[in-house]
Amino acid sequence: MGSGAGNFLKVLLRNFDVLAGPVVSLVYPLYASIRAIETKSPIDDQQWLTYWVLYSLITLFELTFAKLLEWIPIWPYAKLIATCWLVLPYFSGAAYVYEHYVRPLYVNPQTINIWYIPRKKDTFGKRDDILTAAEKYIQENGTDAFENLINRADKSRRGSGYYTAYDETY
Repeated sequence: MGSGAGNFLKVLLRNFDVLAGPVVSLVYPLYASIRAIETKSPIDDQQWLTYWVLYSLITLFELTFAKLLEWIPIWPYAKLIATCWLVLPYFSGAAYVYEHYVRPLYVNPQTINIWYIPRKKDTFGKRDDILTAAEKYIQENGTDAFENLINRADKSRRGSGYYTAYDETY
């Protein structure tokens, strides 16, 4: 009987990553997510929503690079350690990733323009510049053209609920 239990323990230890992986990455997070739904605290909701997003990204990564990951013998252990860091409340790794990496992308979005096209000078960049732009338009086109532009904008506003003013001569 002792040798049967010893063999079972050896098999269990050899396959620890296979057995612990689903428990750490699925079973406990499912349980904790259900508990988070039942509480009114947004903190645990953030933790578990972020975890599921990160888990999805890890799964997509694994599916995409499955053939390559087969050649990395420590991948299952690295994934298990990373998943433990994301899941365990002591570390709150998913909340950390959200606060330091995901949230800054959404709170302060940075747009990257990969095609550089020089823009025309923005005449309406400052609040005072609308008067400057109107004066410049009157100087270039005359007061009649400016009144015509205002009348077209007024007609457009009545029809659609907002102002649209543009000069058709350009």
